[in-house]
Amino acid sequence: MKKEDWKKFLSYYKPYRGIFAADMFFACLGAAVTLIIPLIIRYITGNVIYRDSREALHTIMLLTLIMVSLIILECYCNYFIAYYGHIMGAKMEYNMRNEIFSHYQKLSFSFYDNQKVGQLMSRVTNDLFDISELFHHGPEDIVISVIKLLGSFAILLSVNWRLALVAFAVVPVMLIYAFYFNVKMKRAFVKNRARIADINAQIEDNLSGIRVVKSFANEDMEMNKFEAGNARFVESKKESYKYMGLYNSGLGAFTTLISVVVIAAGAAFMTAGLISVTDLITFLLYITNVTDPIKKLISFTEQFQNGASGYSRFLEILRIHPDIEDSANARTLDHAKGDIVFEDVSFRYEKDSKPVLSHLSFHVTPGEYIALVGPSGVGKSTLCSLIPRFYDVTDGKILLDGSDIRSFSLKSLRNNIGIVQQDVYLFTGSVMDNIRYGRPDATDAEIVAAAQNANAHDFIMELPDGYDTNIGQRGIKLSGGQKQRLSIARVFLKNPPVLIFDEATSALDNESEHVVQESLERLARGRTTFVIAHRLSTIRNAEKILVLTENGIVESGSHEELLKNDGIYASLYQMQF
Repeated sequence: MKKEDWKKFLSYYKPYRGIFAADMFFACLGAAVTLIIPLIIRYITGNVIYRDSREALHTIMLLTLIMVSLIILECYCNYFIAYYGHIMGAKMEYNMRNEIFSHYQKLSFSFYDNQKVGQLMSRVTNDLFDISELFHHGPEDIVISVIKLLGSFAILLSVNWRLALVAFAVVPVMLIYAFYFNVKMKRAFVKNRARIADINAQIEDNLSGIRVVKSFANEDMEMNKFEAGNARFVESKKESYKYMGLYNSGLGAFTTLISVVVIAAGAAFMTAGLISVTDLITFLLYITNVTDPIKKLISFTEQFQNGASGYSRFLEILRIHPDIEDSANARTLDHAKGDIVFEDVSFRYEKDSKPVLSHLSFHVTPGEYIALVGPSGVGKSTLCSLIPRFYDVTDGKILLDGSDIRSFSLKSLRNNIGIVQQDVYLFTGSVMDNIRYGRPDATDAEIVAAAQNANAHDFIMELPDGYDTNIGQRGIKLSGGQKQRLSIARVFLKNPPVLIFDEATSALDNESEHVVQESLERLARGRTTFVIAHRLSTIRNAEKILVLTENGIVESGSHEELLKNDGIYASLYQMQF
């Protein structure tokens, strides 16, 4: 990681400096205790047992009490590390999750156009968990391991330097073996992460479209696709488990090998009078203090790689700057009049892609009702998406009340625009919650009034719990017409001066269309309104109809005027009637 990345990484510890310092203190204290206890045992077996039996018993009881106290102290140290250390990590994870979720809210439509929701969710869950583990376990594992390893080495050198060198001669070989297979494991785990991200994305895609799957009776096809992805994940898991098995079994063998080497060399030294039984016992007691830190340090490299790769992906998202941002001197738009001008507007989605809109110019006066018609794919929805700045114009400019829309803050601009789309999105929760989304501070009475204006009140009152009825994910318990009327009620509650209806009735049956059309017309009164229409019967009353093709706006006028012209609009109208 770069220096600035490390600096940001360490900044997450700043709010928790106190608990971090306490965590490190108890980690050091717990490690020190594990080094002291074998020394006490050595003192008992090397000195105390040779004293007068009464004095020896008294000393043994006293030292046993001290060791029990040290064990209790070590237990508390481990508890503090396990509980408060994890709490610290969880809070840091909380801060990072808030940060990335907040950043998701700022990113533009163009970002989401090229992303899979499942993979974005993985950044917020799996990746942040790995980072949290690194935040918590990383520093304490290093501190504990270093204290135990260096402390054990120093103590064993002081006990018998010859046997200490023999015992530690195995350690470099153990480290080489461990690092080699740890690298292998790391590569396998990276592959696992990629495969599980693909599976998450596939599950999210399938469950979101489960009704389409069932309507086409394609459950078997979806199952085959999932089984293929799942099988690839199992294959990558097999590889990781292979290296994990070699890693763990090898380290276990080296631990036993060190014990065998110490016993064999110690026995040889005893025959030569170079070491006592007490010192050999001490060496055996310290074997765990030598091997456990090595295992922990090796495991830390894996933990660091997982956390670091997760952190890199976290930063990767944070480094993506929104395409659409407030200008340096953005001002607040309080209440727009609704005078909108397109001045030589062109737009393309990608820098090198074909233009979707080219050199469009037209004027919409406040309160005017404008309809956009034309073949699919000519940019009608794109044109309307430019007004609330879901995308920015490539060339030209859009004026609202005489000012470039880029001079207003995004929040205030969008607060002045209401959008009713064909594909209605309702959130899991109650009817009341979904309507209140239009204005979170609205009263219950205002919500009921908005529902009445949207022709939604009557069907709401027929629901099991009225306005408190839970409508399920994406409003699955409601019909298409009911969902559309709730979305209109949201906009009524928002009460914006500019409206955009993006084929709001095209997916409805005739009866639902009539009810929704009536509420849309009521909503449009006195507001500047853009209507993208599929069914031309719904726009006969439009004050101006713009006919859009790949060549731009080719016709403009009222319904009667365009029929008289006998052009593209007349052809489209005759095809429908």
